[in-house]
Amino acid sequence: MPVNARRFIRKMRGGAQAHLIEADDGHFYIVKFQNNPQHRRILVNEFLATAILTHLQIAAPPCEPVILSPAFLAANPEIHIQTGSNCIPVAPGWHFGSRHPGDPDRLAVYDFIPDALLGQVANSDQFLAVLAFDRWVANADGRQTVFFRAQLRDWLARPGVPPRKLGFVALMIDHGFAFNGPHWDFPDSAIAGLYARRTVYRAVKSIHDFEPWIERIRNFPPEVFDRALSALPPAWIGPDLDALEKMLQTLLRRGKRIQALLEECRNAPGNPFPEWR
Repeated sequence: MPVNARRFIRKMRGGAQAHLIEADDGHFYIVKFQNNPQHRRILVNEFLATAILTHLQIAAPPCEPVILSPAFLAANPEIHIQTGSNCIPVAPGWHFGSRHPGDPDRLAVYDFIPDALLGQVANSDQFLAVLAFDRWVANADGRQTVFFRAQLRDWLARPGVPPRKLGFVALMIDHGFAFNGPHWDFPDSAIAGLYARRTVYRAVKSIHDFEPWIERIRNFPPEVFDRALSALPPAWIGPDLDALEKMLQTLLRRGKRIQALLEECRNAPGNPFPEWR
């Protein structure tokens, strides 16, 4: 269900010029606008990627369409797109919102932590999971991740997590360039999808370390796409429905190649999997 923007917090870094906004459901959202500099299709990509990641059970923020009303925009002139010296207004309507993991005034979120702490991330297996996703969807951007300290029981869907135990959690974010961004095609590259901090792959010894995500991708149900398409705001799709449906059909066929797509990473410079014999 869409939520309404209630309070502007700040602008975010990045080419899409997203803004951090509090909504009337009490959550905070990283909002990308329909007229962002990267393309309207970026919103479609983000929405579809969230649906895919949710089905694959990969740690990523939930999303909602965020409604920016004319009154809200009039009261917050800081909300705009900057191109050179020009300020382009944001149109009222539905925009894409990726939920921030908590109140930004209370929760410290990092896009980088030292290697000594990286090895302590409680859900570090998600770097293997999201590599399978990124290879499948031909993510043309570098893998973006955020880290924060939280009670692990609130974030890890696994038995045996002690109550009130704190630790670092990773969330996989920023999927606007899935499906090769606005191009909606699938170029192959040995380095696509690899996280810059290669230490996260040091435990990989075989293709079996990427299960169960390989099997989930191979058997991905088309119904997930059907539900996502029915929930997409029509203004985000515009005249691109036929191209979008064709792209998703290609994606389903591409899923059968996921093992080969992962194995191709071994040809990347510096082989990210030195223990894979």
